[in-house]
Amino acid sequence: MKKVLFALSFLFTTSLLFAQPREDMDTSWKNEYRETATKINNLIHTKLEVKPDFSKSYLYGKAWLTLKPHFYPTDSLNLDAKGMEIKKVALVKGTKQIPLTFDYDEWNLRIKLDKTYKSNESYTIYIDYTAKPDEFEEKYGGGAMLGIKGMYFINPKGEEKDKPTQIWTQGETESSSAWFPTIDKTNQRCTQELTVTVDNKYVTLSNGKLASQKKNTDGTRSDYWKMDLPHAPYLFFLGVGEYAVVKDTWRGKEVNYYVEPEYKSVAKKIFGNTPEMMTFFSKITGVDFPWIKYSQITGRDYVAGAMENTTATIHQESAQQDARELVDGNDWEGTIAHELFHQWFGDYVTTESWSNLTLNESFADYSETLWNEYKYGKDAGDATNYQGMQGYLMSGSDKKDLVRFHYKDKEDMFDAVSYNKGGRILHMLRNHVGDSAFFKSINNYLTTNKFKSAEAHQLRLAFEEVSGRDLNWYFNQWYFGSGNPTVDIDYVYDDAAGKATVIVKQTQKTDKIFKLPLAIDVYNGTEKVRYNVWANNAVDSFSINYTKRPDLINVDGDKIMLWTKKDNKTLDNYIHQYKYAGKYLDRREAIDFASTKLNDPNAVALLKTALNDKYEGLRNFAISKVDLKKETIKNGFESILLDLAKKDKYATVRAAAIDKLGDYKKTEYIEIFKSAVNDSSYTVAGNALMALGKTDAAAAYAIAKKMSDKPAKGNLQEAVMNEIVKSGDESLADKIIGDFAKMPLGQAKFQFLNTLSTYLIAVKNPEKVKWGVEEIVKLRDGIPENFRNQTDPFINGMVLKGLLSKKSKQASENTENAALQELVNYIKSVMPEADKKGFAPIP
Repeated sequence: MKKVLFALSFLFTTSLLFAQPREDMDTSWKNEYRETATKINNLIHTKLEVKPDFSKSYLYGKAWLTLKPHFYPTDSLNLDAKGMEIKKVALVKGTKQIPLTFDYDEWNLRIKLDKTYKSNESYTIYIDYTAKPDEFEEKYGGGAMLGIKGMYFINPKGEEKDKPTQIWTQGETESSSAWFPTIDKTNQRCTQELTVTVDNKYVTLSNGKLASQKKNTDGTRSDYWKMDLPHAPYLFFLGVGEYAVVKDTWRGKEVNYYVEPEYKSVAKKIFGNTPEMMTFFSKITGVDFPWIKYSQITGRDYVAGAMENTTATIHQESAQQDARELVDGNDWEGTIAHELFHQWFGDYVTTESWSNLTLNESFADYSETLWNEYKYGKDAGDATNYQGMQGYLMSGSDKKDLVRFHYKDKEDMFDAVSYNKGGRILHMLRNHVGDSAFFKSINNYLTTNKFKSAEAHQLRLAFEEVSGRDLNWYFNQWYFGSGNPTVDIDYVYDDAAGKATVIVKQTQKTDKIFKLPLAIDVYNGTEKVRYNVWANNAVDSFSINYTKRPDLINVDGDKIMLWTKKDNKTLDNYIHQYKYAGKYLDRREAIDFASTKLNDPNAVALLKTALNDKYEGLRNFAISKVDLKKETIKNGFESILLDLAKKDKYATVRAAAIDKLGDYKKTEYIEIFKSAVNDSSYTVAGNALMALGKTDAAAAYAIAKKMSDKPAKGNLQEAVMNEIVKSGDESLADKIIGDFAKMPLGQAKFQFLNTLSTYLIAVKNPEKVKWGVEEIVKLRDGIPENFRNQTDPFINGMVLKGLLSKKSKQASENTENAALQELVNYIKSVMPEADKKGFAPIP
């Protein structure tokens, strides 16, 4: 699963966001060891016949489960079955069904078998049931990102005009058992058959191959899906809806993209790299894509990013980008790679417990680095790796082990440690053993454990077998330990003795000292000499002899270490690093340092050079570091920024340059901005409109109002709304509030809150303001409970409180306006007590 969560844009900088769960005083979980689920019975095969009832959000189901005892004889079976009505439980004997006694408590179905079965004896259980996922969720709730109900009926009665009717399922972590009875554990696997009966207008998607379709006399159709290879119950999937199915292939296997009809023409632009990814991942793992087909489907209201159901990945609706959005690049490509790599790491070999979740998620996370490196070059791969590293370092998760057997809830395992940190640990391991051994080792892990569950030690053994090295130190430090090193790096030069001393001091606030294999590169001009050393102590010193003082000593020459550092280099060192060390992070560090020394002409020269860096990501970064508050910088960089705004190959760079040019507020750029407003890139167009607003507010508003009736997304949508908000034009209230209401739950909607609240403060119509507040409350309350400690302070304490303050003042100045008084009281009613203190009630 790729978790793309909502968050405050100023708190998080990466697209992969992990909110920390709400903490409470209960710490008893710290003493509870989360062991791998005990196997008493093993699933062999699951056969389902299901029919959804959209009017009730029910699923009528029949299940045939074939099992056998794992080792010890048993006369009973315990199944997970959440929130169901169990109508019949029977043992299948040939054509007969022998009723069995059972006990059911809405969570577990305990069945007494007809006899004691031995490990070599299989048996089949039949269950007639009705799943009631919405009622179960309402009764028991859940803090998971997607709750606990397993099956989601989206707009089932068609009451929401602009939303399609859909069904999709979400099994991870243990919610498949809310739509069919099973043993809902990661260390179970079985083959699968599923027949689903739906109205003819719908298409369906499930695991495996669509083996047959049968039209029924009542206007329905029964689709039969068959999965011949075993996989875990949490990976079972069912999707239903009115989709366009765009077909692709990979080596004779079906590759399909299920999208809403309006995105049919761009489906291959969104998902079309999938076959090439399948080839690439097959090559590097040495295991050809193992399943019979691969389909991807989008789901409305799916807020958790994406999920790697075997052969049938679901993506949230944000994956659906129109042609103009794709001009700036496919924002969803990393997620597509992430979920596809799960088909090997997670589906083909599955973590045996949630404690070992990183065996699934670290590889999926790292696949984004591998894919970008292969497809777009080393800089792109390194940039992805750096972004992942920052996601972990900023998460405040340094006290958590990567593999951890104590957690409050299994959902807590889905964090920046299991994902981001795990991916960076794989990156360091790849560097340590070398590419050849790394990829041979993951092949060994996959082939040894195929169609099985695994734990971290099995990954270690696979690497040790290939590399011939004992890697216990590495796994104990990184997999079964917490945190990361923090280092100070100093350089002492003794020209008389011809000796440089590199001092690496570990300063992390723990007693733990990390064992760090380091590459130290010494540069004289273009010539580089590498020294491979180990830093094993709180303070390590390394001596390097020289006849001429080095231009640069570069610790961690491959820039792979997961650490925070204070690297005490000079500006001259960084200039040399930018020119000759050459890796993405070498150049980024140099740009960053130079931007703090812009009173030095050499730093200015480096920043100017960086504006024409070979990698567009670093050109963007360099633009962001141009400080226009300094008059010499403002004058010296203008022509370069203008050139980038007009000519750069990449829309995102042109957009960043246009944004900077807007700060010059020069009338001579008005026509450039007006022209760029019509650019095919939403980012360029949006930044151009905002830049125009800084120079000619009236012209920007006129364009924004004209554009308000046209579809727009991303930066352009935000820019249009910002210009309208600044004008205070109430005639566009329906447009602004309506657009906010239609936005899917996610980062973009969260970022739009400031704009909406500013607009609502200006709007005088109480009914329109109330509507806007209602939509803000819907967003707030739609966020899962255990993530709201990140979002509530902003929504309640800043957005709603700020709005209440302004409207209260307006009400006190207009005491005859009863509707305004009612509005103030309504805003108070939807706020927690702590945030409305100091506001007197209005009669």
